[in-house]
Amino acid sequence: MEAVISARMYSLPSVSFRVASLLAAVCFGFTAKSVAQSGSDKTPPKAEAIPVILDTDIGDDIDDTWAIGLLLRCPELDLKLVVGDNGKVEYRAKLLAKFLQSAGRGDVPLGIGLGSHPGENGPQQEWVKDYDLKSYPGKILTDGTQAIIDTIMKSPRPVTIIAIGPVQNLQEALRREPGIAGRARFVGMHGSIRVGYGGKPKPDAEYNVAIAAKACRDVFTAPWDMTITPLDTCDKVVLSGKRYQALCESKDPIAALVLTNYRLWAASRSAEMVKATQTQSTTLYDTVAVYLAFRQDWCGMENIGIRVTDDGHTVEDPQAKKINTAMSWKNLDAFDDFLLQRLTGSK
Repeated sequence: MEAVISARMYSLPSVSFRVASLLAAVCFGFTAKSVAQSGSDKTPPKAEAIPVILDTDIGDDIDDTWAIGLLLRCPELDLKLVVGDNGKVEYRAKLLAKFLQSAGRGDVPLGIGLGSHPGENGPQQEWVKDYDLKSYPGKILTDGTQAIIDTIMKSPRPVTIIAIGPVQNLQEALRREPGIAGRARFVGMHGSIRVGYGGKPKPDAEYNVAIAAKACRDVFTAPWDMTITPLDTCDKVVLSGKRYQALCESKDPIAALVLTNYRLWAASRSAEMVKATQTQSTTLYDTVAVYLAFRQDWCGMENIGIRVTDDGHTVEDPQAKKINTAMSWKNLDAFDDFLLQRLTGSK
């Protein structure tokens, strides 16, 4: 995927801070209990975790697997539902189920996404070839789109949708129940605004948009609050060097799950990719969307009108809906450290 509220403190030279707090309580109607709780407690109250739905095309590129590992390590986020998107329904469901169960989160409901080819698989098939989806201890909801609608509409608090794939599920959810846009916000890994893949000066038709441009256009024009990380930022995230070695040496179960899948994914692709797993990750596009779901301080954010074209480009357009867009990094090193620390459970 977060407003920062600052308080201005005024001093009363002739009155102690405690007395000043009591005066403030009288003036503003605070109860004695609230003053007692806030006057001497230096630790701010812990923010309630944000309810989250993850919509993902896990099982194609490996970055979705890294992203779900990160998500499970973010106490700021409360995962209410995961749904596979963009076909390959059984394959994606198995990957999500086995990962969640292996990570000790078999309590998370799993939705089956849209798609008409349940037998299709992908480069992580080896990991789930013997996994029986019926063994998943949590709820399996055969209509993932309806599960998205129900989760949003029944939530007492606004839900954040983290979308890290093409958005066919969300397009259909909006068609069935437009009201979800008023009860949710969208945080996604989508687009290429001013640079393309690999930092090319010309923007590309980014995959998550181009594979279902009409769906993306419908989602981008829906009346919900939106934040995205396009290639301008997410294309720069790679763990390498000492950070990657620290990840490989970690005994953490989440790190182990991610690396196991990364190596199987690479083995299904090429010897060159297998060699790369010894020294670095691939580009971890989707992890940035997870981060943006609860904070944005390491990114340079711009409010940009973005129009989705028929061929899947995301074009700046002052007349289009304004979207909160991560266009640059203020501190990429800090994000890389954060990613390592969360995935390994280290400090």
